[in-house]
Amino acid sequence: MSQSAHAQHFAPPDARSDGRLNLIGLSRAELEAEVAGMGEPAFRAKQLWQWLYHHGAEDFEAMTSLSKAFRERLGEYYVATRPGVAVHSKSVDGTQKWLLAFTDGNEAEAVHIPESDRGTLCVSSQVGCTLTCRFCHTGTQRLVRNLSPGEIVGQVMLARDALEEWPSPKADRQLTNIVMMGMGEPLYNFDNVAQALRIVMDPHGMAIGRRRITLSTSGVVPMMERCGAELGVNLAVSLHAVTDELRDELVPLNRKYPIAGLLRACREYPGVHNARRITFEYVMLKGVNDSDTDARALARLLKDIPAKVNLIPFNPWPGSAYECSSPERIERFADLLAAANLSAPVRAPRGRDIMAACGQLKSESERKRKTERDAAAG
Repeated sequence: MSQSAHAQHFAPPDARSDGRLNLIGLSRAELEAEVAGMGEPAFRAKQLWQWLYHHGAEDFEAMTSLSKAFRERLGEYYVATRPGVAVHSKSVDGTQKWLLAFTDGNEAEAVHIPESDRGTLCVSSQVGCTLTCRFCHTGTQRLVRNLSPGEIVGQVMLARDALEEWPSPKADRQLTNIVMMGMGEPLYNFDNVAQALRIVMDPHGMAIGRRRITLSTSGVVPMMERCGAELGVNLAVSLHAVTDELRDELVPLNRKYPIAGLLRACREYPGVHNARRITFEYVMLKGVNDSDTDARALARLLKDIPAKVNLIPFNPWPGSAYECSSPERIERFADLLAAANLSAPVRAPRGRDIMAACGQLKSESERKRKTERDAAAG
């Protein structure tokens, strides 16, 4: 399915159920058009943008630099809402997970991971996923639909609400980094993801710089160059295997975009250089992809790409067919990569007790939809 056909087929529903438009997720141009349509001067759109994304205001009455009449009209025709929260979970390690509830009843998940030097928000781009990667819990949930720009931006705003980081702080942030590594394949929802990230990066709003944003893809090769050229964010690639035979099994998208073409797109990714490397994600699966031979082959594959490798201990989930490599095997694998001058940090599992670790995210949207269909049929 082409990118445009994919986006059209799985487009999110119109959010005007009560007749009011949610301003969250509108581009600057779209917001300016709405304000102009109300007969207001252009500078009002800039003021409104700052209230929404710098101050995080949800209540138009709190926007005190706007005239009372304008605030009243905004309240009549618009809202400024985030996704709802069906479940909020907190891990013993401080990781937080939100099961997001959207207006059409669908759900997705977002996760905040606090660390000593940063705080990373893992953001979803779709409800479910189309890729069915064998080791990933999210991949067992079929794709329901793409998320809209407002539903993507709303995840960042919701986390900022929870962390009490409004107005947007310049220092001492608990939310410093964003990774598009939640549910879904971001490059199969590129237009909506791009609009959302432009809002997040805008210096007059949330002001999270592109160097602090990483987009992870399973290898949608035709969209990678566009991502780098238009957004300039960091790129992470879910590799997980060194042969097409194994990657076909683990990451079925490889059958469409094999390793050679994927690595060619990585070499040509706009802006990649030794100071700004591509991250290759490699989940460690016992007896599957963790041998010394695999490590040496991985080093050969990446030898001419500015790269680092994130080694991810497999995070188990109910019904999984895989086991995690032993700590000793993972350490040996990392040492072999280091010997080949490849940085290969081992990602410490976070939020496992609340199923918030890498590869564990999955909402109940698919199950709920089936239940509703069965009830209707009965």
